[in-house]
Amino acid sequence: MSPSASDSAVAPAQRIEFDDPHANMQEAEVTRVRTLRAGWRWALVVATAVTILLCINQQFSLRFFIGYTQLNTEYFYLLIALMLPFTFLIFPGTGSAPLDRIPWYDILLFAVTFACAILLMRSVRKAAEAGWEFGGAPTDVIVAGVIMWVVLMEALRRTGGWSLLFSVLPFTVYPLFADAKWLGPFRGTESTLEQATAYHVLSGESLLGIPIQAFADTVIGFLVFGTALMMTGAGKFFINLSFAMCGTFRGGAAKVCIFASGLLGMMSGSIISNVLTAGTMTIPVMKKSGFRASYAAAIEACASTGAVLAPPVMGATAFVIAQFLNVSYAEVAVAAIIPATLYYVGLFMQVDSYAARHGLKGIPRAELPKVWDTIKDGWYYVFVIALLIVMLLYFKRESHAPFYATALLLVLNQLFSKDTRWTFGTINKFLEVNGRTFVELVGILAGCGLLIGAFSMTGVVSSLANDLLRIAGDNALLLLVMCAFTSLVLGLGLTTTACYIFLAILVAPALEKLGLNKMAVHMFIFYWGMLSSITPPVAIASFAAAGIAGSPAMKTGWESMWVGSIIYFIPFFFVLNPALVLQGPSPYLEGLGLMALAGVGTLFICGGIQGYQVFVGDLRAAGVLEWPLRVLLVVGGFVIATPGGGIMPLSQMQITMLGLAILVPTVLVALFLVRRQAPAANQLHAP
Repeated sequence: MSPSASDSAVAPAQRIEFDDPHANMQEAEVTRVRTLRAGWRWALVVATAVTILLCINQQFSLRFFIGYTQLNTEYFYLLIALMLPFTFLIFPGTGSAPLDRIPWYDILLFAVTFACAILLMRSVRKAAEAGWEFGGAPTDVIVAGVIMWVVLMEALRRTGGWSLLFSVLPFTVYPLFADAKWLGPFRGTESTLEQATAYHVLSGESLLGIPIQAFADTVIGFLVFGTALMMTGAGKFFINLSFAMCGTFRGGAAKVCIFASGLLGMMSGSIISNVLTAGTMTIPVMKKSGFRASYAAAIEACASTGAVLAPPVMGATAFVIAQFLNVSYAEVAVAAIIPATLYYVGLFMQVDSYAARHGLKGIPRAELPKVWDTIKDGWYYVFVIALLIVMLLYFKRESHAPFYATALLLVLNQLFSKDTRWTFGTINKFLEVNGRTFVELVGILAGCGLLIGAFSMTGVVSSLANDLLRIAGDNALLLLVMCAFTSLVLGLGLTTTACYIFLAILVAPALEKLGLNKMAVHMFIFYWGMLSSITPPVAIASFAAAGIAGSPAMKTGWESMWVGSIIYFIPFFFVLNPALVLQGPSPYLEGLGLMALAGVGTLFICGGIQGYQVFVGDLRAAGVLEWPLRVLLVVGGFVIATPGGGIMPLSQMQITMLGLAILVPTVLVALFLVRRQAPAANQLHAP
């Protein structure tokens, strides 16, 4: 017998329970890595602990080494010696290599890498005194350098794949034949094998250059902070807070996904881990709310991709940008505020229009966590993140801030949380998780450092910038389009960081020579490299989300491009006017004004893309005029959102008036047609 209506009316709604998405984060990682056991696991834990202590010693000048002042280059090589050898233990050499045991050749590579790193570490002080990076280095140092060069390329292959190796390797050996005539605009100063090796492994411009410097100075601290947040249950707090605040809205499950992925991304700065953690929570709820599987996966992929752009804890690339520009990380984080806001506002508007067109409702309030209860349980996470931001922006202590924030977080967690208090076992797991991340990053960053060294050695960058300017005819917009396309193509085969390093060396100087703002140029390159994560044919974020949703991978990739279509335009906006990255004479006031215009323009772009315009209604009611109206909404919205002046031929006022001239009649016609259709529909459905 079925329950009566009165029975169902009084039956309490079952509140959704959300577990900690990071509770089993090791198990969530891809299966191409080995799980170290016994002595090797303890070796990784100890090496990670020493790495963190070395970083604390260096940043806080604690003088662990009594009577001995460590050079920066010696510190960098110690980190490489501690982390790089584990690349060969954690990442198998081939697809058929065993995962349950470590082959002898990987142990040999481990030992050789460690020995070479220690020998080079012991040589860099003498090298700095005698100028060995430019010639005259002893034979044993050169031999160790050549071996280090080879193992770095193998480490790069294992961590970043064949595509990254084939992209980097030719450039690292390029100085050996840089004077060849067939190189054309890439022709530069040629070096011998000894000269190239010495420069690569002993100078501060290659292996020990910008990527490793960023890792050693700031990335370690922020990774430690992010892992501590995850392992104290912050993921569960952010997920519950997102559902409590956004769940009841139209299409609420998708808006929760965007909000939660942004918050979780602030901790990890990693696209794939964001998909694998947030997606397991949000994608099933979206499907239950009426979103089809591929669309739900696409929303998660787009939302997680913004993780590397969301301050205060951005991806590793942001720290490399700071080193390239010789500015503080805080300045990069501040510059990312408006682009990140526009990114997520664009996604919100897309989802809202889609939900309205398809009649998708929010989740009943009775099924959601309560806002106050959620904040009461996890208030100290907000407090700790606030401390991090204050130390970054007010005290300008970017290398110290994550360590202070981590210490405060652990103290508060031990005092106020019964469920996530740390034990000795938790500390071991914390060190192991950090160690795996350190190893992967060192493998990629050290290898990409050789790329910078190669171009520095040959002096080809300046002439290449001039050649690019000549090809583009000094047209900034054409050069930006060329850069965006190149960045997208490179991003299909490279990590975001490697893609950024390539273009920061090859293309950024040309854009800067045109007078474009440096920060805006580097953020443009960073942003476009990031977008490859949702762009087929690779689209790693889309494919990872498709696996969770059970949807076709390539279909999800194309859906991701459609959902995230607005975010392909945003990078051009902040290059056209650097106030959008808070640069210029009056950046804050002008930046807020431009952000408001971009937001209004985005509202109409999303309405046109999805076929439902806020304040107007479902454009299907316009009949045969639906698609012309949608196209005009997209064009008008894009014009309104575009900053004027600078390299644009029109002023801000002229562009805004042009946008209004397109949008006002379009909206009025759409409003008339939709309103006229409504009474007819009501009469048709009247009893």
